[in-house]
Amino acid sequence: MSTVLCVILNWRTAEMSLKAARAAMVAMEGIDGAITLVDNDSQDGSYESMAEATRDWPRVRVLQSGRNGGYGAGNNCGIRAGLPDGARPDYVYILNSDAFPAPDAIRTLVAYLDSHPAVGFAGSHIHGDDGAPHTTAFRFPTIASEFEGAAKTGPVSRLLKNSIVAPDLPTETTPVDWLAGASVLMRRSVLDQVGLFDESFFLYFEETDLCLRAARAGWPTVYVVESRVMHLGSVSTGMKEWRRVPGYWFASRRHYFQKNHGRLYALAATLAHVAGLGLYGLRVLVQRKKPHTPPYFLRDLVKHEWGTRRPQES
Repeated sequence: MSTVLCVILNWRTAEMSLKAARAAMVAMEGIDGAITLVDNDSQDGSYESMAEATRDWPRVRVLQSGRNGGYGAGNNCGIRAGLPDGARPDYVYILNSDAFPAPDAIRTLVAYLDSHPAVGFAGSHIHGDDGAPHTTAFRFPTIASEFEGAAKTGPVSRLLKNSIVAPDLPTETTPVDWLAGASVLMRRSVLDQVGLFDESFFLYFEETDLCLRAARAGWPTVYVVESRVMHLGSVSTGMKEWRRVPGYWFASRRHYFQKNHGRLYALAATLAHVAGLGLYGLRVLVQRKKPHTPPYFLRDLVKHEWGTRRPQES
């Protein structure tokens, strides 16, 4: 029987993380493995409170990362620790601290990968507490997608429809380029081959990069609609309250393009984004509408493209 290591990363949301762990415990029934809660150096008592709360929970342990190296570094801490008995799991299941799998969600993903040995990663259908689906299945970013996403203009989107990073969600189980990491099951053997999360990313683009490395090694990613997970979204990151896009998003974007496509491609992607923003600005001016671009976005984009900051810096 396949074994699963479920990793839940906490950063200053201890009660939410414990709630996710409780849901994972139910979803892990009948599956060999364990659940690891990793506190990403919250320094707010999270580690102590989670360790105390889970003292008598079966198959659950709490680890302290020792540093807040970001999303990838924190999850890597849990993955490297392996199962509590020292064994290596067949699968690693990454679950967000604000995500709550249905009772059969993990089992459904395991069954899919068990029956499709050529698939590397499998992820769930994610929905909000109101049942509305969350867009979590994507295409890889390209120069064309940078222009389309910034332009936000109907004719451009229709012309570049096959480059849209966030197309309409699939209605049936199907391969996709990459999945958001709220609920993803990964073959441990694939991680051995392509590596764990790139810890140069502090937050954002690390799942994209990992799925791209897997795809290049011949391991596709599949969106499994039958596996359902409820997700609150942005609880730890505070994305919904952003007034200005943080520096680590720009730095991660730059690192992704430069690492995977080279410096010239990264520069062309940024120029395409700037051109798209120009077209969008012209449309807003003509139509006399309020722009939806975050404050200082263009300035910050250019600064981080030609700057020397690392992804974790803001």
